[in-house]
Amino acid sequence: MTVRSFLKAIAGAVALVGLVTFAQAEDKSLDPSGTWTWTTPGRNGGPDRTSTLTLKSSGGTVTGSLSTPGRGGNPNKTDIANVKVEGKTISFEVTRERNGTSTTTVYKGTLEGDTITGTTKIKDGDRPERKWSAKRSTGATTGS
Repeated sequence: MTVRSFLKAIAGAVALVGLVTFAQAEDKSLDPSGTWTWTTPGRNGGPDRTSTLTLKSSGGTVTGSLSTPGRGGNPNKTDIANVKVEGKTISFEVTRERNGTSTTTVYKGTLEGDTITGTTKIKDGDRPERKWSAKRSTGATTGS
């Protein structure tokens, strides 16, 4: 092996290690796991409403739940369904029942670090899309 071949091999190995390290860092930054919150204006001039999305990623599967303010101060917590994470895009559905009628809201967003920005739309409805932007809680720990 010549010195030139040896140096090319070393340069290739260094580039490969850098690429793998970058890919791992990119994968970690796109992990949607965590607690995400956002605030929307209250109905009819009422107080703002804070929603909390909890996501957990395990073995390539993402699960979670969405909590929103409910009547009498009791939060409505609903499991999310049909979760898809493709690159920086995340989508999921939340189905709620009220007065015997089921309504599904489709959430779509783009993951950028500790922010998800996107839109919501009532499935099979004629209401317009609404924008949402959630921030992931950082540094918070839970004890047992």
